[in-house]
Amino acid sequence: MTDQISLLHDSDVTAQNDFVYDVVEPQDDGSNDSSMESNPQNRVLRRTRSLNAPSPVQTFGPCGRIMKNSAMVMTIQDPASQMLTWYKPPLTVLVIKKVRDSSVLPPFVQMVTWLIEEKRMVVFVEASVLEDPALARDPRFQGVRDRLQTFRDGTDELQDRIDFIICLGGDGTLLYASLLFQQSVPPVMAFHLGSLGFLTPFEFDNFQEQVTTVLEGHAALTLRSRLRCVIVRKNEEGQPTEPPTNLLVLNEVVVDRGPSPYLSNIDLFIDGKHVTSVQGDGLIVSTPTGSTAYAVAAGASMIHPSVPAIMITPICPHSLSFRPIVVPAGVELKIKANSNARSTAYVSFDGRNQQELRVGDSLKVTTSIYPVPSICAADQITDWFDSLAECLHWNVRKRQKHLDELSDLAHSSSNDTLDSFDRDS
Repeated sequence: MTDQISLLHDSDVTAQNDFVYDVVEPQDDGSNDSSMESNPQNRVLRRTRSLNAPSPVQTFGPCGRIMKNSAMVMTIQDPASQMLTWYKPPLTVLVIKKVRDSSVLPPFVQMVTWLIEEKRMVVFVEASVLEDPALARDPRFQGVRDRLQTFRDGTDELQDRIDFIICLGGDGTLLYASLLFQQSVPPVMAFHLGSLGFLTPFEFDNFQEQVTTVLEGHAALTLRSRLRCVIVRKNEEGQPTEPPTNLLVLNEVVVDRGPSPYLSNIDLFIDGKHVTSVQGDGLIVSTPTGSTAYAVAAGASMIHPSVPAIMITPICPHSLSFRPIVVPAGVELKIKANSNARSTAYVSFDGRNQQELRVGDSLKVTTSIYPVPSICAADQITDWFDSLAECLHWNVRKRQKHLDELSDLAHSSSNDTLDSFDRDS
């Protein structure tokens, strides 16, 4: 057990290889002196400084233990330890705004102007933004227009050019940012200027103070896991017909019956084992972030985004006992159309890129090593429960009245009857 829980030292700061930012915790108080280390009886056990909490104990009783294989040992994320810091000051920022919404244009102009003139940052925007006629008529935007860097989705590569992302709009802007970065994602700061705002915790009113705080490295992170989805297409002889399609999604991948009038008939495998066949309108495979989107509308539970899990939710199943399930994040799911299905299936990724899934084709889904680092307005727990209450009205109801307020009932005797109440009224 000595290799599972270690003392907290100032130099024990570790980072996960897939991220470009570090993870830190509060500083040690210096109470771990040499006498404690020499005497195990006096040793103070504390949480290690890492992205994950200490691994669970690997020994069970006098004889049982887990094999010494780190890939087989579950690690539990510690949300409280996920704090953003910068290896060097960020210089380039990508600003994504909600499309087809004129109300976002003034905040957008205000944001990019401030970033360029006050923060001296290199600002990237989508090329189509500069083609907006409404922006062309804005005199303040004309002053910074020529200083903006542009890109086109699907043409220009952003992977190693962006240090920081700012989203102005609704949840769709964060989903779009996830789509743009199919590997490591820069930290994302999302401002609520859209319809729902479940994933956008920041208000725009005092954006200067909030952005400055983040740029100085004072912010909590929620690491929103993504799903790695691979479509393998094969003909009836089992030979590949085209290169695999590889996509990362933040919310969910949906397999449904598309335009067909027939029930979908889909086989579901987990780690190579056939689990069940799905007969109904389809199947939702979602991340914890996506559990509060399409999945919850289909009857699934809501899962905090820091929980390492994959949710499987049937859509209108043809069975009353087919309930949503949660499986470990490390498993690999394989979904394919049943050979006896009356029609093909269709698959979409975060509501985009719908493709046909024919007999012989298969969809493989597992948790990606590249999450979306979403910056918190307060912290991981507060932001999530605030979103549940404000956006989904979770457990919102009228308060039960106190007994003192029910004067007619509180002061009535046991001999009172309905007739006596009627006479009094």
